[in-house]
Amino acid sequence: MITASKSVFYDGQSAAPKDIQLWFDSNTAQFTFEIENKSVDNEELESYPKPVESFTWLMSDIVFENRSNVLFLQHGQDPIQSIKITDVALITTINQYRKDSGQLNWYQTLIQKPLQFHVLLAFFLLATIGLSYIYILPWVGEKSVVLIPESYDDALGSTFIDENSLLGTNDTLKSKLLNQFAAELQLNNKKRLKFNVIDSEIMNAYALPDGTIVVYTGILNEMKSYDELVGLIGHEAAHVNNRHSMKMLCRNLSGYIFISTVLGDVNGVMAVLGDNVNTLQSLSFSREFEREADEDGFAIVTKNKVNPKGMVTLFKRLQEEHSIEVPEFLSTHPVTKDRIETIKTLIDSKKYSYEQNTNLKSIFEKLKN
Repeated sequence: MITASKSVFYDGQSAAPKDIQLWFDSNTAQFTFEIENKSVDNEELESYPKPVESFTWLMSDIVFENRSNVLFLQHGQDPIQSIKITDVALITTINQYRKDSGQLNWYQTLIQKPLQFHVLLAFFLLATIGLSYIYILPWVGEKSVVLIPESYDDALGSTFIDENSLLGTNDTLKSKLLNQFAAELQLNNKKRLKFNVIDSEIMNAYALPDGTIVVYTGILNEMKSYDELVGLIGHEAAHVNNRHSMKMLCRNLSGYIFISTVLGDVNGVMAVLGDNVNTLQSLSFSREFEREADEDGFAIVTKNKVNPKGMVTLFKRLQEEHSIEVPEFLSTHPVTKDRIETIKTLIDSKKYSYEQNTNLKSIFEKLKN
């Protein structure tokens, strides 16, 4: 099929354009056109039609360049000749032929799409970037923990303690008692656990990467039985055993860590973590980590033959007695109805037995005094 349209020819030697009639033959994949040959200058020929020069360009010898709604054909080397096509129908025919014959690459195919397509594509890319930032990058940050040796957990925890000595006064006696209390339990710990009691009305407890578990007297004062304290310790020990603090820190700093991980720069990952060590206290664990800590904590409680209902009792009391002002523990360990129901389900579905532990009861009473 032959398609024709008016176009503009540039000979590459002068700036003057020449209007031409351009023919495109899709059967032979070539362009043809004619130009008046002004090199013939004979007065005797003035009354006759001027001679013309015919050109044939094969598609395989042409460089195509799309600019907005204009298509340029470039041919030759010295000089480079070009044809400017503005006829939309001819441009569409040429592009369709090139597409059908496999001459258009993915980029050239893309730019031929209508405006609506590009708007939708831009929206899709922005949505993908947003979702990646919210979901994929945090996941990558969390998984990057495997690059960090556990020895760095110890260094990070020690740094936090050194830099946050003013958070409260360490109650030496109660810290000693709490360590004695924990020594009575099997906590499934992979590293040595250390317990510090901070004299403060803050109702909080948190675990550091190095195995230090900090408990404030504010939350101890809310407890009515040693079952509740065992539940709290089991929960925090599970956070340590699963490296949840490091995983959450990596997740929160995933943007920086992603770049370091891609580059294989382990030292860069640890440097970013070190610069943000002070956020450890205020980390809010994800529901996934809290569920894992609850389940592992439940296993620890029942393994020690302690009544697991103490976990539910503590969480419910913290919610009920402080419904207006959310205690610190609930902001860093979100307690939802679903979590309480999960623990209740474990209590109802798992086989366990419990018995009075006079040693735990005695130490707990000393802690409360």
